[in-house]
Amino acid sequence: MRSLGVAIVGCGDIAQKYAEDLPRHPHLRLVGVTDLDAERARAFGERWGAPSYASLDEALADPAVELVACLTSHRAHVPVVTAAVEAGRHAFSEKPMAPTHAEARALIALARDRGVRLAAAPIAPLGELQQTARRWIETGRLGEVRLAYADVNWGRIERWHPTPDAFYDIGPLFDVGVYPITALTALFGPVVEVRADAQRLLEDRRRLDGATFGLGAPDYVVASLRLAGGPIVRLTVNFYVADPARQRGIELHGDAGSLWLSTWFQFDGALEHAPQGEEYRAVPLLRDPEATMPWATGIEELAASIVEDRPAMLDPEHAAHVIEVMETIIASAAEGRAMRPSSSFAPPPPAAWALDLPLVD
Repeated sequence: MRSLGVAIVGCGDIAQKYAEDLPRHPHLRLVGVTDLDAERARAFGERWGAPSYASLDEALADPAVELVACLTSHRAHVPVVTAAVEAGRHAFSEKPMAPTHAEARALIALARDRGVRLAAAPIAPLGELQQTARRWIETGRLGEVRLAYADVNWGRIERWHPTPDAFYDIGPLFDVGVYPITALTALFGPVVEVRADAQRLLEDRRRLDGATFGLGAPDYVVASLRLAGGPIVRLTVNFYVADPARQRGIELHGDAGSLWLSTWFQFDGALEHAPQGEEYRAVPLLRDPEATMPWATGIEELAASIVEDRPAMLDPEHAAHVIEVMETIIASAAEGRAMRPSSSFAPPPPAAWALDLPLVD
């Protein structure tokens, strides 16, 4: 089986999780790492048995590098992915792929022009929890799904992260709201209308070292999203309420019953079903996940699609649409009116492994 040489760009906390998971995947082979902090890259490479490059340019000059995994901070995604694609490399980006829809569209156009493939997190739609929920919807066990709740209580980043400023610069919507929006649009198609409000709950924040900093983006967002596939979604996102909270995960409410997913992030999680008017009860997933969160699965899916010459399940058009939805949420909150995103995408097909597994209810 052919594997692709992967270079990791950005050797921070999240990269450790990717590197730990990467050896499980047959189409991936770590060939090098790089980071703006050369010492961090060197230590990271030594830990995971890969050479460290002095710069991104040096990594892209190595013919062994076929696929770049961009695991940098949010604002660096576009320049790193642009450089990789311009060098003729396939690229996978952590979320969000770009801070604006225009930049996401430019990346897609550039990849098409260079003849390479592009994909981005979130990857939760690939996992067992969401694939099982998809089967519940498609088999009609919930009836027509008309309403969904998605709650993202992500706590106060400054309580555990030594440099939280970047998270507050982009805000909770773009940092973590991207997950349930991606999950629900994978299930029900593109967002066709947005009504939103955004507020600042706690303006003055304090780092672990005692230094104070302020908000770059609202730390609380609530939005009503109408999806092409039917339901209206009430989305709440904040950097204030600790996780886990009483309100968490995704609830799907249909004419015949409801389904609760305990997480919009992980492959593993609780799934509970309630026939209309009855109590919730646990239901099994289609299969047991190999890992709660197999971080490198998105890179593996991209690499497998290249080797097998098939469409990838992680469509960059989907990622770009989600970015436009988040931009539209912020604009709707600022202008106090309903707004419509202009983009669309084709929802992904079910995972091949899930097609023949029985659904147990």
